Amino acid sequence: MNETQVYKGEKHEVEIYALGEKGDGLAKINGNFIVIVPGTEVGQKCTIRLTNVLRRYAFGEVIEE
Repeated sequence: MNETQVYKGEKHEVEIYALGEKGDGLAKINGNFIVIVPGTEVGQKCTIRLTNVLRRYAFGEVIEE
């Protein structure tokens, strides 16, 4: 069960707040749910689409900057 109430394919406007271990951008949606967004930089604001949603985090792709 997905307790985060976010789903694959959703679009969200985010700001990248940090980089993960492998250099991918990290953003938060719905308060504290983490989304990994490859190819982004800290401070970047963009619109993303969720490509894979797991229990504790999700992956997203930039669709608009």
